[in-house]
Amino acid sequence: MTVRLNKYLADRKIASRREADVLIAEGKVLVNGKKAVIGQKVSDDDLVRLAPDATKAKTYLAYYKGRGIISHSPKKGEVDVATRLKKDFGLKDVFPVGRLDKDSEGLMIVTNDGLVTGELLEPGNEHEKEYEVEVDKAVTGRFLKKLAEGVDIEGYRTKPALTAPAGERRFRIVLTEGKKHQIRRMCAALGWQVKTLKRVRIANIKVGQLKPNQYRKIVGRELENFLKELSLK
Repeated sequence: MTVRLNKYLADRKIASRREADVLIAEGKVLVNGKKAVIGQKVSDDDLVRLAPDATKAKTYLAYYKGRGIISHSPKKGEVDVATRLKKDFGLKDVFPVGRLDKDSEGLMIVTNDGLVTGELLEPGNEHEKEYEVEVDKAVTGRFLKKLAEGVDIEGYRTKPALTAPAGERRFRIVLTEGKKHQIRRMCAALGWQVKTLKRVRIANIKVGQLKPNQYRKIVGRELENFLKELSLK
């Protein structure tokens, strides 16, 4: 049985499909001693090797995205995370994984490892993301119970979540999915409006003491546990 070479490399956690295609186009992937070509198919009987200079050092950062900053694809007059990191810190060739609304703030994972994107954002993997939320009126036990059980948002019922009070008008919620504007839509469906929303954790990575537009490197045991949870180690 044969598969496309980019899928072969992705399945073996060597590179994402997109990264694999770049490596192939640059002539850095060899199949049976010959340079591979885009679209080539291979089997387990083929000898697939990377050129010595094909791999690059991986970077993993915990970054605090402030309110008003765009995660990806800014429009005229807007600033996105990658541009901010390049301008303020000289960080190049890294990208934020996933999205966080313009009006929301908090933790984003920034990396140059394309494998993280697929593993972290794949809905079936159900990695936890924790948020602190402030709403426009008092939080009730019934409100939190309904959020935890799942809320119908335009025909879709959200998956069970963990909730806990954090003040008169504040609560914490842990999701294992990431529908667009999900928390805001869940609250609105129950009659509450979100005033502020901050993501404080992704998997085992916590925002900690970071402030808007600050970052720290994810290293050591923290990185090891993160990659293990994503089945990348």
